[in-house]
Amino acid sequence: MTSQDLLAQYGPRDSMEYDVVIVGAGPAGLATAIRLKQLAASQNKEVSVCVLEKGSEPGAHILSGAIMDPKALTELIPDWKALGAPLTQEVQQDQFLFLTETGARATPPSLLPKCFQNHGNYIVSLGNVVRWMSGQAEALGVEIFAGFAAAEVLYAPDGSVRGVATGNQGLDKDGQPTDSFQLGMELCAKYTVFAEGARGHLGKQLIANFKLDEGRDPQSYGIGLKEVWEIDPALHQPGLAMHTAGWPLEADTYGGSFLYHAENNQVFIGFVVGLDYKNPWLSPFDEFQRFKTHPAIRKVLEGGKRLSYGARAITAGGLLSLPKTVFPGGALVGCDAGYLNVSRIKGSHAAIKSGMLCAESLFEALQAGRSGDELSAYPAAFENSWLHAELQQAKNFKQWFKRGRQTAVLMTGIEQWLLPKLGVKAPPWTVHRKGPDHIYLQPASEARRIAYPKPDGKISFDRLSSVFLSNTNHEEKQPAHLTLRDTAAPVTVNLSKYAGPESRYCPAGVYEFVPEQGGSERLQINAQNCLHCKTCDIKDPTQNIVWVTPEGGGGPNYTGM
Repeated sequence: MTSQDLLAQYGPRDSMEYDVVIVGAGPAGLATAIRLKQLAASQNKEVSVCVLEKGSEPGAHILSGAIMDPKALTELIPDWKALGAPLTQEVQQDQFLFLTETGARATPPSLLPKCFQNHGNYIVSLGNVVRWMSGQAEALGVEIFAGFAAAEVLYAPDGSVRGVATGNQGLDKDGQPTDSFQLGMELCAKYTVFAEGARGHLGKQLIANFKLDEGRDPQSYGIGLKEVWEIDPALHQPGLAMHTAGWPLEADTYGGSFLYHAENNQVFIGFVVGLDYKNPWLSPFDEFQRFKTHPAIRKVLEGGKRLSYGARAITAGGLLSLPKTVFPGGALVGCDAGYLNVSRIKGSHAAIKSGMLCAESLFEALQAGRSGDELSAYPAAFENSWLHAELQQAKNFKQWFKRGRQTAVLMTGIEQWLLPKLGVKAPPWTVHRKGPDHIYLQPASEARRIAYPKPDGKISFDRLSSVFLSNTNHEEKQPAHLTLRDTAAPVTVNLSKYAGPESRYCPAGVYEFVPEQGGSERLQINAQNCLHCKTCDIKDPTQNIVWVTPEGGGGPNYTGM
């Protein structure tokens, strides 16, 4: 049954009214809520704020490196240290290595661009930061509903956004109601803020519906894979932040790694691959596992224990790909819009700042008695903020990598090291991006086949044992949240032309081609493994795979990520 059929038979849905509804309890959504409540309290006003979170709790779906610039958090909550925010391991040393298959060459500290300098920043579990922020928000009176996925945008008759509806519960695999069926609920608001993270399911729809990306460069993404390890105390260097470029990726593929020495003998290790890569035989997961076998990395991990694993897409297009962030009745904040500074590999400070700027425009509109219109003060405030200046300096970073690694390294040095020394705040030139990530795959017959080594179970691992560490769980009887526009295309196009790239770009073993009688193959979707990384929604060459929200609470349950 379709959603409309269910609504006709079991409706109407229950509804709740708020001044502001926020979709997503990440750093952007929570910063929006906190700042709104702060402003209301400062003027003895009442503003009702609700935050919906599809994870089982705030932080359950949060995955980031992460080194956090505390600048925005300090603006939002100046006494965060006294309030026990989990920012305790300050960066003590930066390293940047260029790797060959067996060697490593370090960049001299004096030549390290500012974007790779982390003095005053903190190595954090962003999931733990988000859990702490949710407590601060609730203390101010914000209502947070975890385990409820916003599945549908609600529109008023004039076309403005009037809120969202949560997903229906208790459907079987065929979309038929079971004995436990419940309709979703409508959450209506004067303004709705979307803070779903990179490639947000509803944000994607809003961008298309309101043509918010008109005149902008196509958005670009990367997939970030991360593991948390407990290592030998003798090898632990608290506060060391290491980044690498080069091996194992080819020179025409954007990507790199991080290895951060956090507290308690833990290291956060991760690998990022740009999703505009060309070779359909490439597997980001296997590149990550191979990277860990490099002598400079293996020596840190040897004898240690892997504690957790996860993956998530990140926005990488920067300022030139940033869509219009407002529309009648709402706004996009954080990575749902694309504020991440890819040159710094940092997005949490940008997410918090964007949420604050949005909240200030929301409060002004609410006090003026407005609703359902465009919050034009929000993008105007962004253009006059330190965040805009920061992203302006990094506007060309990802685009240079389409010219090859050597060009990218040279131009990053010029734009991020030389120009600031000359007093030039932003590059006087602009390099535009021409196409979305999914168009760049070559036919498999024209690409170099990549043979990945078998995992050893000590340093490198397989997908399924990795997914186990993510605590991923979905109710198996619910409708699949990974949908196909054309059920034939995976075989007739993806398999025949690109050798089935979905079986390699997925970091969780969701997609596999299995043999059928007569020698043919079919695509099997193991949706219960899904990490909600959104890579398939981004990279599928025919844009045939569409990620939709599963029942609330499903997906990974990350700890310490």
